[in-house]
Amino acid sequence: MLNNHPKGLIPAALANMGERFGYYIMNAVLVLFLCSKFGLSEENSTLIYSFFYAGIYVLSLVGGIIADRTQNYKGTIMNGLVVMALGYVILSIPILATAENSSWLLTLTCVALFLIAFGNGLFKGNLQAIVGQLYDNFEAEAAKKGEKELEVAKSKRDSGFQIFYVFINIGGLIAPFIAPLLRSWWLNVNNLTYKAELPELCHEYLEKGAGMAQEDMVNFTQLITEVGGQVTADLTAFCNQYLEVFNTGIHYSFIASVAAMLISLGIFIATKKILPNPSAKVKEATTNYTPEEKAQMASEIKQRMYALFAVLGIVIFFWFSFHQNGTSLSLFARDFVNTSLIPPEVWQAVNPFFVIVLTPLIMLFFGALSRRGKEISTPMKIAIGMGIAGLAYLFLAIYSYSMGYPSAEQFDDWTVAAREAVKASPYVLIVLYFFLTVAELFISPLGLSFVSKVAPKNLQGLCQGLWLGATAVGNLLLWIGPLMYNAWPIWQCWTVFLVVCAISMGVMLGMVKWLERVTK
Repeated sequence: MLNNHPKGLIPAALANMGERFGYYIMNAVLVLFLCSKFGLSEENSTLIYSFFYAGIYVLSLVGGIIADRTQNYKGTIMNGLVVMALGYVILSIPILATAENSSWLLTLTCVALFLIAFGNGLFKGNLQAIVGQLYDNFEAEAAKKGEKELEVAKSKRDSGFQIFYVFINIGGLIAPFIAPLLRSWWLNVNNLTYKAELPELCHEYLEKGAGMAQEDMVNFTQLITEVGGQVTADLTAFCNQYLEVFNTGIHYSFIASVAAMLISLGIFIATKKILPNPSAKVKEATTNYTPEEKAQMASEIKQRMYALFAVLGIVIFFWFSFHQNGTSLSLFARDFVNTSLIPPEVWQAVNPFFVIVLTPLIMLFFGALSRRGKEISTPMKIAIGMGIAGLAYLFLAIYSYSMGYPSAEQFDDWTVAAREAVKASPYVLIVLYFFLTVAELFISPLGLSFVSKVAPKNLQGLCQGLWLGATAVGNLLLWIGPLMYNAWPIWQCWTVFLVVCAISMGVMLGMVKWLERVTK
């Protein structure tokens, strides 16, 4: 699998894996952390998450522009890792949020998230550009040896990016276990245990005191006993203690993110001499077009750009649905799934696990179809991926309806015993993430392939940036999921995503023939 690839691929993949490991530690707990740290509503927490996630992709365009103008891709990548590490250092400082300091402390947290997003923008796209240059150089060397060698070298590019993608998900697979492990360890050191519902109730008590609803108070006191606390006439001291210990454990997990950035930086510095600089590619590309080629490209640009924007419009809704795994689906895991043995953050490891396991199988499946002369076009694969994403939400909607689940806010009003009696088995999330991951493998890497096919030769960088921009727009819509999740019976929330995926698939199927003609 790793044979006959450029020697810089693995160092680049390892540097990326370390960065992704640190990022996914933070990403696994971000929404729940904002709720438990500052007592924010889920809607406000996921709004911050949405802007942060979108910022990562928007700022990738900025990072690309900086690297293009300075012609210092490697320096930009290293600066990105340093800036991200600084953001994680700020997040790792355990300061108890109080009524007096919450405003500036939340502002500081948002500044840290901006630094992480900006550093990611400096790092993400530029490292991918270096990997692309590795294969450009690899093919150029093969071309000197003959036509047969060149064909073999060209066949390695797709599998090389698949390998690169798998390394990303190895980091994503391990990372979600770190935060719950450190949080639970710190709770145990302080003779307390983990209960996902308790931080919200602590904030409610600090705000309302004895004025809490009677049922909430009963749930609250029962949970205090379960985690090892003592019920007294005034529970303010317990609330402050539990919130401080709970959130300090999460702050410690961000130290692991700092270490991951430094490890990635060390790997990159140690191996950067064997990595190429994409600036050479840019200079060469600007001198290779003849006047005839430019005239021919000009006549094709309009149709190609129409096709590109049509697909970008579809994938916005895929990312809007898929990235609910960090918002409403994470909240579902916390509220409606039995997490007595598996914390809700850990469920974000299921997706990268399936990516690692399923990627070779998907590659074998596509390869077998190609050998039989039944190759599926890239636009058709994207349409199928939207349908598979719809199946994930169809399954979850049917399950939630059959269980009679109300909105999340109404579910919070139930007694602890009533909620525990109807919580879902962890296998529900396994089935859900299986379908979503298969959909991802049909859309995410293949979408990049489609962009490379349809983009005019002189607009490749811009078009790849537009793909990231579409991802950012989808992420900006993420806050809508938790809004529905809290307001409606949750089967209706999942049905909205089902309808979005079904309509997107239908529109894509209607355009397949046209898109296939454009990409020929």
